[in-house]
Amino acid sequence: MSAPRHKNGPAGIGGISTVARLTARAEGTPQRGFDATRIWVFDLDNTLYPSACNLFAEVDQRMGAFIAKLLDVPLEHARYLQKRYYHDYGTTLTGLIKLHKIDPHDFLEFVHDIDLAPLTASPELATALEALPGRRIIFTNGSRRHAERVAEKLGVLHLMEDICDIAACEFIAKPSPDAFKRMVERHGVTAPEAAMFEDMPHNLEAAHALGMTTVLVHSDYMDHPAQLQMRKWTELPEHIHHATDDLTEFLAGLRKP
Repeated sequence: MSAPRHKNGPAGIGGISTVARLTARAEGTPQRGFDATRIWVFDLDNTLYPSACNLFAEVDQRMGAFIAKLLDVPLEHARYLQKRYYHDYGTTLTGLIKLHKIDPHDFLEFVHDIDLAPLTASPELATALEALPGRRIIFTNGSRRHAERVAEKLGVLHLMEDICDIAACEFIAKPSPDAFKRMVERHGVTAPEAAMFEDMPHNLEAAHALGMTTVLVHSDYMDHPAQLQMRKWTELPEHIHHATDDLTEFLAGLRKP
């Protein structure tokens, strides 16, 4: 499978999105194809569904509320700690486990108790996923139940072979290389035959190091430092082989000669 062509996505710097701007500059440059890909690994939040649904913003707010209640601190301070733990430990949950010895299951159940009403079924995505040769796996820092609810609402759960959630990785989270190692071993993934789709660019570094084909799915969740940093890019980093504003369109393009 050759790489699909990209079109300009949502408005961003200079009238087009960051990803569209970068892929436009990269046109004509040889890109890694998907001919050998037989394992398709997808992040969940802001990847399988568009960030415009704003689901993760609700998860983000509930993380702050959890910390405020746990530590009996004002919400403003809880939000500060939430971001501090993320920065220092890779995920807020990892910081809470290390510093406060919380039960991670309680945290995940609370933060993922969200309304999925903004999310609608995507038959186009389902068609594009079903056409992919081989296996399809969700790999998420969230809970399995959250992934099941989201994928079911999208209408794609039945197309996934399995879900590798943070509990399956013994609460070692992306972007840690150890999380990827656990996922690969648990699901028998041969890295050169795998493609990883993610909205967070730093989460693709370990995938690239293992030998996977990497695809960055543009997210409008601009509160995140990684998304803000992308605005400064003048070219795609070496560890990102492809970038797209539209996952469904990208996957559908893989079927075209």
